[in-house]
Order: sequence, then C-alpha cells, then structure tokens
Amino acid sequence: MTRILIVEDDKNIVTNLTEYLCDEGFEIESASGQNEAIEKMDEGKYDLILLDISLKDGNGFAVCAAAREKDDIPVIFLSASDDEYSIVTGLDIGADDYIVKPFRPRELLSRIRKALRRKCKTGAVIELDNIRVDTVRGTVTKNGAEVFLSALEYRLLLVFLNNKGAVLSRSRLLEEIWNIAGEFVNDNTLTVYIKRLRDKIEDDPQNPTFIKTVRGLGYKVGD
Repeated sequence: MTRILIVEDDKNIVTNLTEYLCDEGFEIESASGQNEAIEKMDEGKYDLILLDISLKDGNGFAVCAAAREKDDIPVIFLSASDDEYSIVTGLDIGADDYIVKPFRPRELLSRIRKALRRKCKTGAVIELDNIRVDTVRGTVTKNGAEVFLSALEYRLLLVFLNNKGAVLSRSRLLEEIWNIAGEFVNDNTLTVYIKRLRDKIEDDPQNPTFIKTVRGLGYKVGD
C-alpha cells in the first residue's frame, strides 16, 4: 500500500486529509514538526510526503531537504503562504509540487498520483512475487522471462503495483487508466484488459492469485 507522511501541525487538516486519503486507498501517518518528521523518515519508508512550511518546530524546507537526501521521496508542499519567495524556495530545494491552502481534495489527489507516477518513471524497478517491472525500459518479466504487454495492459499493471494492498474499485481504475492513457476507456474495455492481463501474468488465469477480485468492491494486488 502506498504510504504517505503528512507533516502538518493543524490537527483539523491532518484529521480531514487522513480520512479522505485512507478512503482513496493510501496508508497515512502524520507528524506535527520537523524533528518528528525526520525521525519517522529514519524509522520507516514513505512513498510521498505532504508538507506544510510552518511547523510546530523547525520548518518544512528542512524536512523537504532531508526527504530528498534520504530516498528522493516525492514532496508536495501544502501551505497558506502564497508569496513568490516561499513557492520558488520550495520548488528550488526539490519539491515536486506546491499547493496553496485552502485546496480542493480531488485536485490534491490528482497531484499526488502525478507525483507518484513521476517517481515511478525515474528508474524504479517494481517487484512483487514473480513479476518484475523495469519502468525505465518499460519491460515486464515473469520468473525471468519477458512478458509482452500492450500499452494499456502495462499501464493497468502499473496502477495495481503502485497501489499494492489497496482495493481498487472499477471506477477508480477507469479514472486512473483515463488519466494515464489519455484515451477513452469504458467499463467493458476495462473487463477485457483485466482478463488479458491475467492471461499473461497469472499461473492459472481461471483462479487468479496476483490480481485478486474483491467481490462487490473491486480488485487488489498484494496483501
């Protein structure tokens, strides 16, 4: 499951963001200050950080620098500061995006997914069970042998792997594939592509264990 660290000292924002992003399938942790945030990054691995500039102690710029130095973790600033200096400084020290409060939740969600996709394209190799994806070369292997996927099958597999452990509804998958592919995909098309993908990566496509159906809810990959 994609893990996000929220670094914010406003408890109401943390509570609302946590509830919203958990509903979207993310695992959320939070820190109220610079020291706590850096300690959490030292102790665990995060896929993205949502970060305010003004914190309980220290500031968001220091946390951003630490995040980029540690694991090149994508960072999105969420700040009430809309002055040019703050925005430019945040971007110059390596933030992927800067959103001024108040923000619209769905716009934030779109920018989070964009930052995660950008990270995926920077050279990450994603592995789960016997499947390995090299996102630079755009290749997929199963037990060391290359699996040839169409563009949409490959994009669909990346959506699943970038949301390991999360149940993805059909509407969520359609939204993701639309965003990634930039072309029309309807519900019937999605069914066809999930079947084709299973035919190519499952040991027994009739009894799938990699892309699992969660009855009444959608699909998931991984635990």
